[in-house]
Amino acid sequence: LQKGSSQVAPVHFVNEESADKTNLGFIHAFVAAISVIIVSELGDKTFFIAAIMAMRYNRLTVLAGAMLALGLMTCLSVLFGYATTVIPRIYTYYVSTALFAIFGIRMLREGLKMSPDEGQEELEEVQAEIKKKDEELQRTKLLNGPGDVESGPGTTIPQKKWLHFISPIFVQAFTLTFLAEWGDRSQLTTIVLAAREDPYGVAVGGTVGHCLCTGLAVIGGRMIAQKISVRTVTIIGGIVFLAFAFSALFISPDSGF
Repeated sequence: LQKGSSQVAPVHFVNEESADKTNLGFIHAFVAAISVIIVSELGDKTFFIAAIMAMRYNRLTVLAGAMLALGLMTCLSVLFGYATTVIPRIYTYYVSTALFAIFGIRMLREGLKMSPDEGQEELEEVQAEIKKKDEELQRTKLLNGPGDVESGPGTTIPQKKWLHFISPIFVQAFTLTFLAEWGDRSQLTTIVLAAREDPYGVAVGGTVGHCLCTGLAVIGGRMIAQKISVRTVTIIGGIVFLAFAFSALFISPDSGF
């Protein structure tokens, strides 16, 4: 009986140890993802899209469209990154570390070269893009509007029902955000993080980070967009990326999830 109990105890200990390791891996990935997303997205194109659209349209509609696009993009990026785990971890770990170092140095260089009001150019670019989309939307409304009296009101009913479920503003917020995010620095860093960290932690942390940035943009609008120093955020972002690269000197590739 004593012999049987001595065999059970180590198994219980190993299970507890693996559970703690998994929890730490999730927390580390979550913190890494949320910090990287915040420094990448504040003052970025997707931030300005949400901020400007929220000033002109229903905030909840804009937030829902932008968050659906960002959530979908985060999940796709995590899947891309997780797919690389078929490669031995030691290679993906050091390749991702090198990429973080490159991103960090590049962000620091960009930040140091920027003028204090650097964000205004991107703000104006996004405004012009949204204005163009608005004009296209107005033209579509005119073409598919009430129509002439002879055609009768029957043609407008299906359109109203369709727009009731999917608002054109929702589609515009989703499309603009998704296209702006594709190939963006935050997408690339999410892929890199998912290759070396716990994928669930990266997915949750990335989504929460996007929620915070987009929510801030939607609530604050132009005021926050104008007061954020893109230069300062970029320099801080470069330091954060370099810190992740530097941490590889002290963390073994085999540690983590």
